Parts: sequence; structure tokens; C-alpha cells
Amino acid sequence: MSLSRIVLVFVAVAPLSFGASKEIQELQRDVAMLQDQLRTMQKDFGDRLVTTQTLVQTTLDAVTRTNNLVNVMENKFNDAMKQQQQSVAAPVLSVGTKLDQMSEDFRAVRESVLDMNTRIGKLDAKMADLQNLINTLRAPAPPPPGSSNDGLTTPAQSPTGPPAGLSAETLYSNGFRDYVGGKYDLAMQEFNDYLKYFPNTTFASNAQYYIGDIHYKRQDYSNAQQSFDAVLERYADGNKTPDALYMKGASLVQLGKNDAAAAEFRDVIRRFPDTDIAAKAKARLKEMGLNVGTTSSKRRPRQP
Repeated sequence: MSLSRIVLVFVAVAPLSFGASKEIQELQRDVAMLQDQLRTMQKDFGDRLVTTQTLVQTTLDAVTRTNNLVNVMENKFNDAMKQQQQSVAAPVLSVGTKLDQMSEDFRAVRESVLDMNTRIGKLDAKMADLQNLINTLRAPAPPPPGSSNDGLTTPAQSPTGPPAGLSAETLYSNGFRDYVGGKYDLAMQEFNDYLKYFPNTTFASNAQYYIGDIHYKRQDYSNAQQSFDAVLERYADGNKTPDALYMKGASLVQLGKNDAAAAEFRDVIRRFPDTDIAAKAKARLKEMGLNVGTTSSKRRPRQP
């Protein structure tokens, strides 16, 4: 190639090389700026990361101190509660032991009273038998048939006491045995005989009560109510008074006399609180949709 052609080619390419070199320089400058920005961002991020780590560590330290403080407070509270329980448990245990002992003593006393009442009842029955025997011995013998002072026939006197050999204890025991065994006809006769011959003995109120209960079991609620009323009127101080009062109310319920029945149930609660029969009366009132309320302290007239 001639020298002139080489010069021409160089002259033609020189502007292109100069333009490319300028673009490369600008690109290098932009890269340098990006590198500076990246270093700045890395530095800022590092500083922020260090700050964040510091805050997190500070927070963790605070949480740890709080947990330690809570644990200390909890331990102190538990210790205080244990001391309080120990200081209270001993007196409470002592009181509980005393209450248990009192309950046991009361149960023993109650059993003794029941046993004594049974013994008194048997003694009362024996005394009634003895009195009947004395009355029989004192009674004058009936005159022979057809003999009299005035020439007229005098009717034989009817005995007023029980038949010979019939004792109060035996009659009541037989009646109660037949009552428990479901022999109501026989038990009814025996209890009626007991009331006929031994109306003033301890077990007379029981006999009258069981007569009412037999009527109730037979769904003869009218006679049942009258029999329970007889317990309340003739033997007000007997041991069957609470039960008779409740059963009278139950009989009135069956007869549709709810107002009168409620009055009887409330009377049970008022006169015999804190007893099983009072709890039963409260349950009956609840079943009837009524509250306990109060009643008069006087006995009401016998229901028709």
C-alpha cells in the first residue's frame, strides 16, 4: 500500500477512535461514581447495622434484667405465700380437727339420745302393761249370771284394758314389722289397736304417723292428711312431728290444695331448719315454683 493511502485511512479512522475513547472515559467515570456510592452505602449500612445490633443487644439486656427482676419477685411472692400458708394452715388444721371431733361427739350424743328414747319407749310400754295389769286386778269380779241385789239382771261389765297377754311393746313391734314388710292391712289393725289400748305411750305418735303413711301409700290422701293432722294435734311434742308436718303438705299437694301445702312446707322450714326434712320441704316448694317465704308461728286450723 502506498504511503498516501495509509495516511488517508488513518485520517478517516482517527475521529472514530477519539469518539470511542471519550465514551470509555465517561463509562469509567460512571463506574467510579457507582463504586463510590456503593462504598458510601456499604458504610452507611454498616453503621446502621452496628446501631441496630446495639439497640437489639440493649433491648435483650433490658429484657434479661426484667426477667430476673420478675423471677426475684415471684420467688419472694412464693416464699411469702408459703409462710402465710404455714402460718394459717396450722390453726385451720387445728380448727378442722376440733370440728371433726365435735361432729363425732355430736354423733355419739345423738345416737345415745336415740338409744335412750328407745329405752324410754320400751320402759313406757312396760309401765303401761303394768298399769293395765293393776287395773285388771283391781276391777271387781263380775257377778254370776242372773244374780243381783234388786232382783234385776245386771249386764256384764266390758273390760277397758287390752286383752290378756297383749303388751304394748309386742303390739307395736308386730305393727312396725308388718308395716316394713308391706302387710299394710295387718299393720293398720295393729297400730289402731295400739292407739286404742296404749294412747299415752311414747310410741303412740309413731303408730299414728304410720297409719297416715299407710293411707298415703294407698293413695287415700284425704285420710292420710287427717291422720297426719292427728299426729300434730295429739302428739305435738312427739318425735314424728316434723315428718307428719311434711307429709301433711305432701297429702295436700295430691289433693290439689297447693296453697295449704306450701304453708305446711314453709312451716317445716321455719320450725325445723338445718334438717333433712327441711331440705325436702325446700325441694318441694322449688318443684311447685314457689319461694321459701315465712309462715305464722301459730298452728293453723285443721284442713277440711
